Amino acid sequence: MSSERSIILLSNGTNEYQGYIISHIEIRQYVQNYDHTLGEYSLITIRIETNKGSVELKYDEGFRGKEALEEAASLIKQYTGFAGLINRALLELQSI
Repeated sequence: MSSERSIILLSNGTNEYQGYIISHIEIRQYVQNYDHTLGEYSLITIRIETNKGSVELKYDEGFRGKEALEEAASLIKQYTGFAGLINRALLELQSI
């Protein structure tokens, strides 16, 4: 069993950060397994597109329930912010 859902957090962006223009940020959920007791086992990733390439990073993984994607998106928007995600993505892009 494998399915994919996503939520776009930023599109058509023109924000410049450390010489990179961040154009798109998307959170994705890949449901990889289902357990009758624990529910869905999900891999949640963040995809960030810039003018110098794109990267998809692992954000979370595990049995997180049916609202895992929405809860993760809400957490990013409200608490952790985009700065930490963007920093991780730019470090990854610089190492390629």
